[in-house]
Amino acid sequence: MAYWLFKSEVSTWSWDQQVAKGDEGEEWDGVRNYQARNFMRQMKIGDLGFFYHSQKEKEIVGIVEVIAESHPDSTTDDDRWDCVDVKAVRPLKSPVTLAMCKDDPRLADMVLVNNSRLSVQPVTEDEWNIVLSLAGEGN
Repeated sequence: MAYWLFKSEVSTWSWDQQVAKGDEGEEWDGVRNYQARNFMRQMKIGDLGFFYHSQKEKEIVGIVEVIAESHPDSTTDDDRWDCVDVKAVRPLKSPVTLAMCKDDPRLADMVLVNNSRLSVQPVTEDEWNIVLSLAGEGN
């Protein structure tokens, strides 16, 4: 299993909207960055991701699961753009802010800390566990 982070502006697609889609999930559409698209092309069903509210909130609020592998993005006719489908798994016990991630030296190499603009990004297993710990979960 691999781990990821999906970023969305609350005004565009919020955690509450993701939760409301239930087990049906939703396309993670509208990504127009080649690196983010390529990460989605690597995803497998069952991979987990953090759901991150970008812009003013700047916090990880929940966990999503990839439920459909890379396929054409239905929001465009341009065949360069793919997306995956994700469903909400659960909220984090406590949100983990970008500031918390930046302040933790164990997360110094995390993509979120170094490239906070990338909308879809990998998370290592160690980073995953550290973020869960910061949320008051796990180890």
